[in-house]
Amino acid sequence: MQQKKWWHHAVVYQVYPRSFYDSNDDGVGDLAGIIAKLDYLAGLGIELIWLSPVYQSPMDDNGYDISDYQNIAAEFGTLAEMDELIAEAGRRGIRILMDLVVNHTSDEHPWFIEARKTRDNPLRDFYIWRPARADGSPPDAQRSYFGGSAWQWDEASGEYYYHLFSRRQPDLNWENPGLRREVYRMMNWWLERGIGGFRMDVVDLLGKQVDRGITSNGPELHSILQEMNRATFGSRDVLTVGEAWSATPAIAKQYSDPARAELSMVFQFEHISQTFDPEAGKWKPRPFDLPAFKRCMAKWQTALDGEGWNSLFWNNHDLPRAVSKFGDPGRYRVESAKMLATALHGLKGTPYVYQGEEIGMTNVRFPAIEDYRDLESLNLYRERTAAGMPAAEMMKGIYQNGRDNARTPMQWSGAAYGGFSHVRPWLQANPNYAQINVEAALNDPDSIFFHYQRLIRLRKESELLVYGDFVLLLEEHAQVFAYLRRLGGQALAVVSNFSGQCVECVLPVSLRDLDGESLISNYAPRERLGQTVSLQPYESFIFAFRCEDAD
Repeated sequence: MQQKKWWHHAVVYQVYPRSFYDSNDDGVGDLAGIIAKLDYLAGLGIELIWLSPVYQSPMDDNGYDISDYQNIAAEFGTLAEMDELIAEAGRRGIRILMDLVVNHTSDEHPWFIEARKTRDNPLRDFYIWRPARADGSPPDAQRSYFGGSAWQWDEASGEYYYHLFSRRQPDLNWENPGLRREVYRMMNWWLERGIGGFRMDVVDLLGKQVDRGITSNGPELHSILQEMNRATFGSRDVLTVGEAWSATPAIAKQYSDPARAELSMVFQFEHISQTFDPEAGKWKPRPFDLPAFKRCMAKWQTALDGEGWNSLFWNNHDLPRAVSKFGDPGRYRVESAKMLATALHGLKGTPYVYQGEEIGMTNVRFPAIEDYRDLESLNLYRERTAAGMPAAEMMKGIYQNGRDNARTPMQWSGAAYGGFSHVRPWLQANPNYAQINVEAALNDPDSIFFHYQRLIRLRKESELLVYGDFVLLLEEHAQVFAYLRRLGGQALAVVSNFSGQCVECVLPVSLRDLDGESLISNYAPRERLGQTVSLQPYESFIFAFRCEDAD
């Protein structure tokens, strides 16, 4: 069995501060708002808060463009309030996971302000610069993820700088040892303030080799992470998770195998991209294919077993709402939200809950593109409609996969603006806040919130749920996702109906004619499994039983 870590049993809750809770009625969520809701989060049972960036920033990309890593954006609060959040969360047994954004900075960061002054400036090489081609055009044809060229002309110094995201987010040059030392110094400064670790933004881009056209998984990436581990968090009992869209199971083992001394785990997105068009990406969604999804999940569960660790998630600040993407946001919203929670939390790995997921918040459909705030959606809408894509087709992609789906204000009550603020928020609230909100959830003992609470409690109590092996069942079934978890003569069967229809399912031999205990379910609990099982729309359950070959 893998060496045990405290974060194996933990559940992480992601807070997107701008949209969580506005304590001072300026329309923007803040640190004081998070502090005010710590008891709510402690009641849910989570042990870490992943905090999306609150550093000083001009907010071109909602804080992922940092101008000072060691200060707090005024709209979020002060450094003293950040220290208060760390302390108050700690009193409730909750640690703070800071979002480490070091692939790029803001163009207002002092490093970049110095770097663009002259070509021989000592900080010039903190960033990636190249001369224009003979005709004045960019050095090559590389593209930004946010649309347009990855190269931006800098008139002052007469060269192009590289940016994989917004032109106001120049990429850092991780080949420069001086830059690396500065980043490690900053990381240690935060660790010494008592944080519980880092979520590392686009970590797979740090080893890029621009002149070879290599952006992700560059040849020096893992040596960089090993150096970072030695210089910062390696000797501390903290959690580190890297965002790695390009990760395969083999690469994920490099990141997360404890013997390699890199990270605790990575976010991989293969299960998410199952619904993206292979060519057009997320802006042209394709139907959910459950058998393909199950094969993907099983691959990751088995490949990392004993040599790495999985992160488990349905959604985050960059992704659509889980119940809208994989469940039913209408008639069966409650049932499907509970089903998705059970199907995920029964897997081996560390679960992540995105704010509002625990009450079944849904995607939003604003009537016009002008109602959206997400830089990626706005840029690509302009670029693609100008290139001939019908506006309605692009809006369909935004409705399904745009990032603002996750960023609408947290719905605390049925009051104006969902109880997020007393004034108009920076982004409109989803109009369904009158029905879907925390206050209503806490007043309903059968709500999605309490289902999550029970799942989180189960993880804390069950070695089997945390460390048991994984066996996929019913691999080709078009509607049912079922698997076993086994450890020390005990087993759990996790069975979930991913459809809005009643399903009569012939059970595999390993599950037939069993007596046991229903640990959690979203319909009536079961005490026995027969030859078949009748599943209601979006029904799911975890069934515990003895299993002699479960070692």
